[in-house]
Amino acid sequence: MSNTVLMQISEGIALLTLNRPQKLNALNYELIDWLLTLLDTIEVNDNVGAVIIIGAGDRAFSAGGDIHEFSESVAKGVNPAVRDFVRRGQGLTARLEAFPKPVIAAVNGIAYGGGCEITEAVHLAIASDRARFAKPEIKLGMPPTFGGTQRLPRLAGRKRALELLLTGEDFSPEHALEMGLINRVVAHDALIPAARDLARRIMGYSPLAVRSIITAVTRGLNMSIAEGLLVESEQFAQMVPTDDLSDALAAWKGRRIHEDGPIR
Repeated sequence: MSNTVLMQISEGIALLTLNRPQKLNALNYELIDWLLTLLDTIEVNDNVGAVIIIGAGDRAFSAGGDIHEFSESVAKGVNPAVRDFVRRGQGLTARLEAFPKPVIAAVNGIAYGGGCEITEAVHLAIASDRARFAKPEIKLGMPPTFGGTQRLPRLAGRKRALELLLTGEDFSPEHALEMGLINRVVAHDALIPAARDLARRIMGYSPLAVRSIITAVTRGLNMSIAEGLLVESEQFAQMVPTDDLSDALAAWKGRRIHEDGPIR
């Protein structure tokens, strides 16, 4: 068991804390692997309906990949560098993006490199007014490797993403909000309450419906509109025989009859 990521489950919400504060919660291989293991555990736990990810300490959500560690992989050559670093990081962000339960990033400090890429990949993100974002990989002579060259342009648009990717300059949470990287900026002390409130509001609905929406959006983003509509139809079809849909429709009709009187 690793202590690089801490998990606390309360009221159906799994709070995952990236726990390397002395390294600004840099994403070393152990942390990534343990985070993936915890996500596997959460997925099959029916008592958990949502996930919040935050960084330990007051300074960082995550400063990105652990440079000292991945530089050792780079020194071994192309195959080890791609296998150990790139595929591991891309596997994490792909897992977060397609996770069947809502994942909310609570960005409590700097989110650079891989920390920003986690923010790009998760379903929802709320940032503290103390947060800062950056895509600094170009300063290391490399492109982002955890999906940043692909997800950020889809969120922010090609030109705005390229400016950030090609300059490596940091940017404010307000700019992140404007670009669609995050959903909301809140006061630092209100970050966890805001993330929990958002999780609870989503958890008030059918978990099957939540899953189907996440699946349709995640898969459809990389398809043509026609293909995406087929995915949407497939997800609806899977809901038709469920009690979740029939019970919700019955409850809605019951409320309408109560409010408007019987339909004659």
